[in-house]
Order: sequence, then structure tokens, then C-alpha cells
Amino acid sequence: MEDVTYTLEFEKPLRELEKQLITLNQVSQESKVDVSNEIEAIEKKIEKIKADIYSDLTAWQRVQLSRHPKRPYSLDYIERVFTDFEELHGDRRFREDAAIVGGPAFIDGKPVMVIGQQKGRNTKENLLRNFGCPHPEGYRKAMRLMQMAEKFDMPVITLVDTPGAYPGIGAEERHVAEAIAVNIRDMSALKVPIITIVIGEGGSGGALGIAVADEVMIFENGYYSVISPEGCAAILWKDRAAAPMAAEALKFSPTHLIGFGVVDRVLPEPTGGAHRDHDAAAITMKAAILDSLKVLEKKSLQQLLDDRYAKFRNLGQYADSAAS
Repeated sequence: MEDVTYTLEFEKPLRELEKQLITLNQVSQESKVDVSNEIEAIEKKIEKIKADIYSDLTAWQRVQLSRHPKRPYSLDYIERVFTDFEELHGDRRFREDAAIVGGPAFIDGKPVMVIGQQKGRNTKENLLRNFGCPHPEGYRKAMRLMQMAEKFDMPVITLVDTPGAYPGIGAEERHVAEAIAVNIRDMSALKVPIITIVIGEGGSGGALGIAVADEVMIFENGYYSVISPEGCAAILWKDRAAAPMAAEALKFSPTHLIGFGVVDRVLPEPTGGAHRDHDAAAITMKAAILDSLKVLEKKSLQQLLDDRYAKFRNLGQYADSAAS
């Protein structure tokens, strides 16, 4: 049974039943009393409430799930999906940035370069990982690894999970916007297949700095947006409490993202979210990566680059008008 110590507001009815189920199982084991009928009844009720809650989530509820502290992070997926991962450090210019992890690994025996944004599980880890907000050197490290992948003809897999790039004075002094811009430019011309999966939060340029890919996927409880709901609410409503309204207005749910062409595939999560079953989520990710690689590796280099260019060139809408 999953740890029920962290509960989102809309999950409370479900958590109460899960606690009852834990108690009944303990009673059954300790007192040898047969409560199988009661256990079965609660399990059926749990499944029904799960279906009711998670089949009709609001945009804001998905954001909350994307930030769930028990949700699998990049290193959790790397451990389960890849083998022989060897983490490499530093941008060879300034320093190491632990908010981005990366290095060569194998997936089903095939060498790849895997790069991911990493959050922490507790205060100490979050300080180390800067709460998943990369500094400019993190993006420069990512590009260094991508160029290494290009040199050795290794596909690049990137895992996005950040509220945004770090906006502090030091990051601005070291040109974080330039670092992201260079990554966007150079990824667009990288001569190997690139696959991106948004595993949680996909915030603004902080996400896009490692997400210019041939195929972009997102887990169904992730979000991918030009700004966080709180940031949008602060600008438009002058009140961060309006974040739920902003989440709806931003239209960043996976369904909308597919419709807009921003992402190419939505990956299903275990009922209740990926935090409930890390292994099942990893199995889904691995199958999607292998499926995508089969398609991308059949393309010629020129076709790969042309399709990548067209994919991002065609995003959004605009109108030309003749000068009067």
C-alpha cells in the first residue's frame, strides 16, 4: 500500500478509505479475525472513487499531481528504464549544476545519452538540486552531453521536470537566457534523434532548453506551459490565489497540447498518478522511447532535421497582411 501521509485536497475521500483498508489488514494479521468481506468491499469502493476522481481532473488538479512530492523524478526513471548509466558532471566553463543530471546509458542494449532535470525529496536535496531550477551551467552541461552524443552517434533522451530556469541574480549574470537560446538553436540542428518526455512540470524556457526534440511526449498528469499558473495569475489577476483560473486559461493540459501540436504523444499513468506506481510508469516510458526510436532511426539525417525544423516552425498561428 502506498504511503498516504501526503494528501491533496481532492484525494482526501480516497485516502480515508485507504487508511481504513490498512487498519483492517493489520487487524486481520494481528488478531487472525476473518475480515475478508469488509476488505473486499472497501477495495471495490476505493476503485470506484479512484475512477470518479481521476477520470475528470481539472487543470489545477493535474498541476498539483505533477508536483506531488512522491512522483518519480528523472533519476527514478533512469534507474528503472536504462542500464549502466554513468553520470557526467560540469559544463567545463564554470561549475556543476545538480539541477540537471545526465550521461550515457543503455536502453535494451542500445547506447543513448539521457539528460534530465532533477528535484529533491527533502530540504537538503532540494537545496542541492535548486528545487529543479537549472542555472545556466546546467543547460551548458546538457549541451556538452548532447554534442558528445552527436559525436558518437547516440540518440538523446531528455526528461523535463522543472518549474522554470533559476531567475536569480547569479544566473542572470552568467546569461541564463543566452544558455537556453543556444540550446534551442543547437538542438534544432543536432544530427541524432532526440526524444523528450515531460515527466512532471514543464515550465517555460526552463523546459524548452532541453526539449527541442523530434518527438515530445508528456505524462498525462504533467503540464507544459509558457508560465506557471501562479506566475500567470500574478500578472493577469494580480493575485497568485487565482492560479486555478490561470491553469484553465493557459490550456496546457495534455489534451490541449496534443491539439495544438506542442506534444506528439500522451503517456498514460497508473490510476491516481505516477507517484502510486513508479515501476508501472517506467514501463510505459520505456515502451514509448523504444517505439519512437524505431521510427526516428529509419529516417535519413536530412529527413530527421527537416521534420524537426517543420515541427517547431509550424507551431502557433499567425496571419500575413499586405502593407497598405
